[in-house]
Amino acid sequence: MKKNIPFGKPIIGKAEIDSVNKLLRQPILVHGQKTLSFEKKFSDYVGCKYAVAVSSCTAGMHLSYLALGIKKGDEVIVTSQTHVATAHCIEFVGAKPVFVDCDLETGNISVESIESKITKNTRAVSLVHFIGIPADILKIKSLAKKYKLYLIEDCALALGSKVNGVHVGLFGDVGSFSFYPVKHMTTIEGGMVITNNKRIDNFIRRARSFGYNKNRMKHNLLYDVDLLGYNYRMNEVEAAIGLAQLDRMDYIIKRRMQNFNYYVSKLKDNENIGILMNKKQHSISSNYCFTIILKKRLSKLRDQIIDELKKTGIGTSIYYPGPVPLLKYYKKKYGLKFKSFPNAASISKNSISFPTAPHVNKSDIDKIVFNVNKVINLFK
Repeated sequence: MKKNIPFGKPIIGKAEIDSVNKLLRQPILVHGQKTLSFEKKFSDYVGCKYAVAVSSCTAGMHLSYLALGIKKGDEVIVTSQTHVATAHCIEFVGAKPVFVDCDLETGNISVESIESKITKNTRAVSLVHFIGIPADILKIKSLAKKYKLYLIEDCALALGSKVNGVHVGLFGDVGSFSFYPVKHMTTIEGGMVITNNKRIDNFIRRARSFGYNKNRMKHNLLYDVDLLGYNYRMNEVEAAIGLAQLDRMDYIIKRRMQNFNYYVSKLKDNENIGILMNKKQHSISSNYCFTIILKKRLSKLRDQIIDELKKTGIGTSIYYPGPVPLLKYYKKKYGLKFKSFPNAASISKNSISFPTAPHVNKSDIDKIVFNVNKVINLFK
């Protein structure tokens, strides 16, 4: 029987199921102790002062821009090679995303492109640690400090990524993580915002839940609202799953690294592909996935190659279907051209990503590698 190898699969076990079953017998499913415990455990894991659980990474980034006071008329420099949510959050607050190209070797924001885009209206830089590869964060932080800009980190795929022993998300003013089912850990849906700034933490904590001000509550039934807030909170069931997931994070990160390195050992000498990977010393990638870049004429056959791999039961993904400024909404609004983002366009067009999560083992990777080589030879 053919074994299917999905690209992503949530790692849900007995601990998560037992925790949820126990919680569902309790009366409090929102605004409870599980969420507070999850926030504390996550902050301890990454090493930050404050962590706020939210309904998604997107919600966390939206709240981050609000907390920093970014608004209409402001500009935010952002990489073109990312999920559309990264740019959407800038649009949500009425600011303008100013797109720059990415580095061809890593997919991360091009540091050289940032400074040339800074204007009197620039308020922040939004960077993504692409597929878990840490961006050149020290140089970017230095630039942000030089021009007095806020720095927002999109860490959706970067749980476990570090630079000089410091977890990503802690170099900027605020960082956001995703717990979507195929990420490093899951809470089904959900996210976490981290910061070392007490004011930012206080704002996001209140704004995620309608703007409630607990400091002005007379008792549990009466409260005041002193800001326009949202329904972006995490519920207790999600937090319970998150607590159980955190217990196995070291194992998950280790397995992803082992799987990534095994792919490299098998495919590093294949002249038909390149590999997106972290090459900087003193930094660690979360190894969210293993991404190859098809070379030469194979790039025109990317979709056919994916279809052939699917026939063998191998799941793949693409990060991402196109540079964000060339997607219809942004292309229509800002009229940007393909030639402005050649590296992002190249990665989007020529890449195929494969799973590294613990649901795959060496035998699965051997199958993937065998079929990748077979299919490439078929089209070569």
